[in-house]
Amino acid sequence: PQTNPGAQAVLYDNRGGREIGRGYYDPFGDIAFRVCNTRRGQQLDDSWAAGQMQRAVDLRLGIFDVDTTAYRLFNGEGDGLPGMVCDRYAETAVLSFDGQAPYRFWNVYGIARWLVENLGFRSVYERTRTGKSPKGRLVIGQDSESEVNFLEYGVQFTADLIHGQKTGFYLDQRENRRRMRIFSAGKRVLNLFGYTGGFSVCAGVAGADHVTTVDSAQPALLAAEKHWVLNGLDPDKHAVVCSEVFQYLETAVGEHQFWDVVILDPPSFASSSEAVLGALSAYQTLISRGALLTRRGGVLAAASCSSRIDIDQFIEVCQEGLSKARLQAQVIGVYSQPADHPVPLGMPEFRYLKFVILRIDS
Repeated sequence: PQTNPGAQAVLYDNRGGREIGRGYYDPFGDIAFRVCNTRRGQQLDDSWAAGQMQRAVDLRLGIFDVDTTAYRLFNGEGDGLPGMVCDRYAETAVLSFDGQAPYRFWNVYGIARWLVENLGFRSVYERTRTGKSPKGRLVIGQDSESEVNFLEYGVQFTADLIHGQKTGFYLDQRENRRRMRIFSAGKRVLNLFGYTGGFSVCAGVAGADHVTTVDSAQPALLAAEKHWVLNGLDPDKHAVVCSEVFQYLETAVGEHQFWDVVILDPPSFASSSEAVLGALSAYQTLISRGALLTRRGGVLAAASCSSRIDIDQFIEVCQEGLSKARLQAQVIGVYSQPADHPVPLGMPEFRYLKFVILRIDS
């Protein structure tokens, strides 16, 4: 008989029938069997789920203080909660499930109630995907009219819980936004694929002389301008450009423009294994053009969130991009996702985020 997505399952070895792990069945996903962290014979019930969620919460308690009120609370397999993500935005939590099977396995309303009763959230939203666009809905609590305010190391932002990307903001780049502050004081900064201006605002707060934010989505740029003003920054020191980024790069290179700091934070270019070669070529072009726009002695930061491209491949494509631009660079730092995005030790493919900071040789 056909088994429903999300049905509990037990994995046995093919020799003595010894139990290897417990989890749930996912016939439509890339992972047919999602393993849950259990002791041998432990039931996957409400008590088990509450224990796993509390374990995840305990990890975050030692990481953040009052200056940061938005972070990942549950990170799927990394927290032993496969297929489920929960992000915190101040007093609001946002749940997201990686497909039909996780959605059916986890009790959405039960988790929402646990978050309200145990962590004091005022509202819990759920993000779902309709076609290509994510959309949010209120599960429990008070409707905040889709936008919530939060702090990231003292910098003020808002998250659009209904229409924003991911769960409303790119929380996985938090530490890298903080890192880029030290390179931005008194500099001209170019933020490409800038979305709602996370890197831009952090550069402005650090004392950048001028910041340019480029993105193809006009609503995101309006939010970037709002975030800039929200932090008391001079509007004359921030310019937004609504443009397809590769086209903008070609024009800027042709005009021999230069910035002291260039940040490349594109969306994933490799949505499937078949797309990897094309993605590597796109990254190479992006990094080559970005390097040509970086003043000699300046800093180029390149990111990839494509899980199918590992860190060695990404560093190699950085080298190829610099070579194509006939430039050389020093590696200042290589980073991945932050501590609130933990991954299982034996699953390196979950370390999807790569962030490489380069100093362009003079």
